[in-house]
Amino acid sequence: MYEDKTLTCRDCGAQFVFTASEQEFYAQKGFQNEPARCPDCRKARKANRRGGFERRERQMYDAVCSSCGEPTKVPFKPSGDKPVYCWACYSAKK
Repeated sequence: MYEDKTLTCRDCGAQFVFTASEQEFYAQKGFQNEPARCPDCRKARKANRRGGFERRERQMYDAVCSSCGEPTKVPFKPSGDKPVYCWACYSAKK
């Protein structure tokens, strides 16, 4: 039913293969257009939309648990006006 097609990337001009299985996937998802970019350019474009990083590390802040008093790390900067809990105490409060 589907056959491999060779397409040209609109960004870098490289040729890439749009495989029969990819075409079938596109059809199942209801996509009507063929990909205009090669896999490398698609990956780079996606990374740029996310701030240019493949995977961003979340900044963690040191804190002291308001419940047990143990040192912990949290993904937000504690302001001091609200309690901060370690994972164990936070889970127990749920």
